[in-house]
Amino acid sequence: MTEPETRIWLALRAGRFEGVKFRRQKVIGQYIADFAANEPRIIVEIDGHTHDVNDPRDAARTRYLTERGCHVVRFTNGDVMTNLEGVLQMLAMTLSEAREAPLPTLSPEGERA
Repeated sequence: MTEPETRIWLALRAGRFEGVKFRRQKVIGQYIADFAANEPRIIVEIDGHTHDVNDPRDAARTRYLTERGCHVVRFTNGDVMTNLEGVLQMLAMTLSEAREAPLPTLSPEGERA
């Protein structure tokens, strides 16, 4: 893990952040999420300086994860290194919103007879 990933992992691991169990390097389909929680379905991505804000690969990845019911939150290495408390506050707000959001309605094709 990079230094920013290690710093945020120390705050997230072992269910110590808002009582949510995060996993690191979780495989979801063809992607590997930096950090992911199953309940609520939150993905935390820490982007290094090589990530372009408008990178179509990141957009495709986010779209894929969102279509599977995940909420993707992105922070930069700089955010984590210089303002970890602010990052954690933003993540806490996101978790709160995700817990209050209604569950998605399944399509009839997805229901079993």
